[in-house]
Amino acid sequence: MKALGPPSLRDERGVAALEFALMLPFLLMVLFGIIDVSMILTDKAVITNASREAARAGVVLRVTPLTSTQIQNVALNYTQNNLVTGGTATSATAVASGTPVSGSPLTVTVTYTYKGFVLGSIFSAITGPVTISAVTKMNYE
Repeated sequence: MKALGPPSLRDERGVAALEFALMLPFLLMVLFGIIDVSMILTDKAVITNASREAARAGVVLRVTPLTSTQIQNVALNYTQNNLVTGGTATSATAVASGTPVSGSPLTVTVTYTYKGFVLGSIFSAITGPVTISAVTKMNYE
């Protein structure tokens, strides 16, 4: 039995399906890479805001200034409620130079370990987790 149609069409059956099957893993890897990078950038913005909020809470003029632990708790609570990946910051440190006097600086550092979502979790197993940090320095009022 002979196949119908010109010889050129007969020889190219299934080429589109084969090309799609070869390109699909690459396209999925690019898509999930974009998702992971956008989640890292979103988490970076959240920890930057957490360090800023904690520094602001620490430098505001009060009768009894906040302790380092209270400032750290402000940052950790902010990250717990706002990180896209659902984690919390691994550490927050508040360092005041001397006694809280008007004009003296307060430095708040927040670090977060991103464990990955899709591709990030695979690469984290190979290269280690990605650590993101944010530092905010404000002067006491």
